[in-house]
Amino acid sequence: MKIEVLGPGCPRCNALAAGVKAALTKMGLDAEVTKVTDINEITSRGVMLTPALVVDGQVKASGRVPSPEEIQEMLS
Repeated sequence: MKIEVLGPGCPRCNALAAGVKAALTKMGLDAEVTKVTDINEITSRGVMLTPALVVDGQVKASGRVPSPEEIQEMLS
């Protein structure tokens, strides 16, 4: 599983990254989590609102920080 957090590095982006790591830990999963901060890369994926959560190339959330429970659902 490849997970990407798209955003410029703002506090909301960091909160999303922390939520993803917490969800992975709670689920007992190991996944590669990367941050994409290049605005051209972010917009090339069709994301206009950050932060965004991308799982295996699919945008799961954009423009908000999902709850840890929502993130777990997106990862399962």
